[in-house]
Amino acid sequence: MLDKLLSLDVQLLVYLNGLGSESYDGLWLFITKQTNWIPLFLILLYLIYKKIGGKQTLYVLLFISLLILITDQTTNLVKYGVQRLRPCNNPDIDSIIRIVKSSKSFSFFSGHASNSMAAAMFIYLLIKPYFKNTFLLFLWPLIFAYSRIYLGLHYPLDILSGYLFGMMTGLFIYRIYQFTQIKYFPL
Repeated sequence: MLDKLLSLDVQLLVYLNGLGSESYDGLWLFITKQTNWIPLFLILLYLIYKKIGGKQTLYVLLFISLLILITDQTTNLVKYGVQRLRPCNNPDIDSIIRIVKSSKSFSFFSGHASNSMAAAMFIYLLIKPYFKNTFLLFLWPLIFAYSRIYLGLHYPLDILSGYLFGMMTGLFIYRIYQFTQIKYFPL
């Protein structure tokens, strides 16, 4: 069963990665770099500040920092525990996929996917009462994590597992935030 799942994972990677084109490589390299998303983060920070105020925003930033610390470190622990080779380092497929970027670290599961989905989930739950189309925030982790497949750095299962872990962690940390916010920072 696991072998069949991993085989399908590789087949899907080869297909999705093969949709790429050299003319779009620069765009996807730009998308995959975390610092290029700073304008989005600043807009979200501004929206949060406008709706809940400065003191609460600092409290939210503390929880988002905790969230990223947890997802990032857990991702690293799992990567070094599982030690799945990245597609770009896998000798069985490296000659049939487009390798736009390489990395020496392991693949399972994606830190980009888990961190971005966790942050998106937390922020979504936080600002959902104030904005009608908050669900559009989930486009960020979808695009961000797809860049990893496009570049040859992750398998789809790495991304999906990162999404699931990120969603659960984002929801869990948001619940802790709600509890402590009500207790220490009542509105």
